[in-house]
Amino acid sequence: MSVVNALSSKVVVQVKRDGHVYQQEYHRGVPQYEIRVVGDTDDHGTTVTFLPDPEIFTETTVYDYNTLLTRIRELAFLNKGIALTLTDERTGASDYFKYEGGIIEYVKFLNEKKEALHEDPIYVEGSRDNIQVEVSLQYNDSYTENIYSFANNINTHEGGTHESGFKSALTRIINDYARKTGMIKDNNNNLSGETYVKD
Repeated sequence: MSVVNALSSKVVVQVKRDGHVYQQEYHRGVPQYEIRVVGDTDDHGTTVTFLPDPEIFTETTVYDYNTLLTRIRELAFLNKGIALTLTDERTGASDYFKYEGGIIEYVKFLNEKKEALHEDPIYVEGSRDNIQVEVSLQYNDSYTENIYSFANNINTHEGGTHESGFKSALTRIINDYARKTGMIKDNNNNLSGETYVKD
C-alpha cells in the first residue's frame, strides 16, 4: 500500500468492518485527514482507489485493463478465498475473482488448453520457522517446463533459491521413488531435472 501511495497523486482507502465504513484520503502520500467513519454497512472488505502521479509516470498514466486483469486474477489464485473485483470506470468493464481452491485452481487454469496426464493437480503445503510454502503441480502432454514461482505474492520470473530448492527436492524424491520401485536400476544414473520420460 505504501508504494501505491508514494506513486499516486491521490489515493482513497475505504475499509468496511465492524458495521462501519472507514475512509482516509492521501494526496502525493500526505494524509488529508485522520481516518474517519463515512457510513454504516453490514459488508466487509477494502476498496483502494488511486490516480497514478503524472509527475512520476511521465510516459503514460493510462492502464491496460487486460494487464491489470491478469494480475488481479493471479492474486485471487494466490490468496485462496479472497474476493477481488476489477472495475474499469472508463468502459464499465468489471471482473470478479474468487478461488476457494487457490493454487490448485491456478494450475488447472494454466493447463486448460493442454492435456493433463492426471486429473487432479498434486498439492502440498507446509510451514517451518514462520515460512509457509504451497506447491501445486500437474504434468501435461507438452515437452516444455512451465514453473510459476512467487514470494509474498510477487512473481519471481527469474526464479530464486525457493524455486531451485523445489526443483532439487522434487528430483531427489522422484529418484528415490524410482530406485525403490526398480524403475531405475542400481547401475543406472539418476534422472536429472531436465530428463523427460514419456510413454
